[in-house]
Amino acid sequence: MRKKSKVYIPSTKEKYMCSKHKKYFTNELIRWKKEIIKSNNLGNILNSSDDNVSSADVVDQASSYTDKSVEMRALNRSRKLVEKIDSALRRIKDGTYGYCEETSEPIGLKRLMARPIATLSIEAQEKHERDEKIYVDD
Repeated sequence: MRKKSKVYIPSTKEKYMCSKHKKYFTNELIRWKKEIIKSNNLGNILNSSDDNVSSADVVDQASSYTDKSVEMRALNRSRKLVEKIDSALRRIKDGTYGYCEETSEPIGLKRLMARPIATLSIEAQEKHERDEKIYVDD
């Protein structure tokens, strides 16, 4: 019988952003990035097959155009997400990962585990969203 390997989960008992934390988040970010790239490549392969089909039906053409538009937005979101993941990986290397861009305070392990690309603490994020809402309402 094989011994089950215990899955490491960062703990607040450890020093914040110790080497174990950095390794954990590096692995999570790389895994997430690979997942995104793999799913987008599969999507591109599946959808490229209908590119050559030219339909005389205007409704079919419009539907196809809408589908392509949705696909392009999804790909664009994925591309931006990959850029954020790359940015997070750079922050791990330069030692700024896990700290709020506005306050320099720790973002917190729970928040980073839920959103590994977070750049703001919950408080700073909430303030940012309130400011944005005020700006939109004006």
